[in-house]
Amino acid sequence: MRLALREAERALEHADVPIGAVIVADRRVIGAAHNERELRQDPTAHAEILALRQAASALGSWRLIGCSLYVTLEPCAMCAGAIVLSRLDSVVYGAADQKAGAAGSVLQVLSNPALNHRPRLEGGLLAIECSSLLTDFFAARRQ
Repeated sequence: MRLALREAERALEHADVPIGAVIVADRRVIGAAHNERELRQDPTAHAEILALRQAASALGSWRLIGCSLYVTLEPCAMCAGAIVLSRLDSVVYGAADQKAGAAGSVLQVLSNPALNHRPRLEGGLLAIECSSLLTDFFAARRQ
């Protein structure tokens, strides 16, 4: 999660919301990204989506079986859908997202029994650090 936090900090360089994601396979990072929506002017350029693309490229497969995602904020519905489709084994997130979280805070996409895949889920890892980064970012924007 500390690597994901470092990725999140990189988003600040181009005024993006500081969210970072890292995908690990066999204790090796195969995908790492941060939000780039502002940089790319692309609504799908969330940290998770960009990290999933890198990981799939590294493995030469869209099936990310045996991989784990670490992300600083609970995934949204779009990212949760991509996570389910990628077959990730597990998702670990830092801060809960009470406005758009799809891992239990608002929606239950990642644990929905109607879907064909449900990754293991853990929330709250380094939650204070992950939340503080976001809180500080939005407080600075409101000044």
